[in-house]
Amino acid sequence: MHIKRSILIGILASTTLICSCKKNTSTAETEEKTGYQGQGKSPVVPTVDKPIQKQWRGVWAFNDSTVYFSNQFDGARLNGVAYDGNDHYTIWVTAENTPINVSPWYAFQVWSKEPREITVQLNYQDSRSRYYPKISTDGRNFTPLDSTRFKAINPGEGEFGIQAAPESAEITLNINESPTYVSAQELYTSAVVQEWVDSLSQKAFVENYPIGLSKEKRTMHLMEINENPETQKALMIISRQHPPEVTGFLAMKSFIETIAGDSELAQTFRKEHTVFVVPLMNPDGADNGHWRHNMGGIDLNRDWQNFNQPETRNVRDFLVEKDKTYDFVFGADFHSTWDDIYYPIDTTVTGAEGKIIFDWIANISERLPQKKTNISASDELDPTMVSSKYFYVNHGMPAIVFELGDNTSRPFLKEKGKVAAEEIMKLLIEQ
Repeated sequence: MHIKRSILIGILASTTLICSCKKNTSTAETEEKTGYQGQGKSPVVPTVDKPIQKQWRGVWAFNDSTVYFSNQFDGARLNGVAYDGNDHYTIWVTAENTPINVSPWYAFQVWSKEPREITVQLNYQDSRSRYYPKISTDGRNFTPLDSTRFKAINPGEGEFGIQAAPESAEITLNINESPTYVSAQELYTSAVVQEWVDSLSQKAFVENYPIGLSKEKRTMHLMEINENPETQKALMIISRQHPPEVTGFLAMKSFIETIAGDSELAQTFRKEHTVFVVPLMNPDGADNGHWRHNMGGIDLNRDWQNFNQPETRNVRDFLVEKDKTYDFVFGADFHSTWDDIYYPIDTTVTGAEGKIIFDWIANISERLPQKKTNISASDELDPTMVSSKYFYVNHGMPAIVFELGDNTSRPFLKEKGKVAAEEIMKLLIEQ
């Protein structure tokens, strides 16, 4: 075990925003938009490898080796710690490289030889405090930090986006000899995701298998739900192209569990449909605590045209092969952002073929009226650098980027994933 007593600060560089999909009005939308409207049109960016800064892994010791901080676990991100006196500590979190989307992921352990109360200030590289801290004693079960123990420093303005977030934050923790985990979101590392995949694969009609290796040679697993070998219709579902986007993963998890469930609807659906799932597109980024990119230093959801990264190539090659025997009828890419929002492709370019996506959104909204979810449709198909456009242009499947809010409640995420699965099954059965 490495012990570090001095401050470790990552190399800082300027950060610029990398936006999501284009904000546009779909022909299927009739309501006036309110709430989060998404970000602007995504710029075309190179996707050849860029250098990344790998974080130093080890333990920081303070107060004559009685208080410790660590990033020696999968999913951790901690680049520097300083003791400021009076049980106050400042930590630094830096990105894997820049420019990068402002998704300042952090995750660390802290403990003390004797029980004590400490204050920790979270500081970020050219960013603000986007993610509200989650606390755990076992690294598996997380709860949001009590609000009385959270202090925003230089609060932002507005409702959404990085400018609405505080510049930094102070959190108060009671620690003892057992490590406390502090994380931006729940930890769903490659090992934890694979446990879920293996568990669901206990069902006779679910299997999982490798489809290739990531940049850092982790195995990328695909899960196949196939109850009828004669099926010719297929769905393609992916998640976690961006490591911090855990809420999207949780909704996807519920979506897939519903399709693989025991309901009469699911059983009927599986008689004619096969579902392919890549639940963790970026295992390297998840395990290395990246803000956004893979180990090639690239945003994978900008690489669905040039395919310079192995993770996108693995899925492309799989789809090209399966397209020989299947008719892909639906595709979804689950993400997270500032609030729930859908990024479909406008029916002005898909025609009637893409209407099912908007019917699906309407059905979900009707069943879940308690949370309005906005739509930001794109009327451009070129370039196909994002997954949904590649899915539609190259494989003819109506597709969507399905985004869940960073702070959407976990019970609602589960319910939304369930409802979304039920409604797409109903629509596809009717086709």
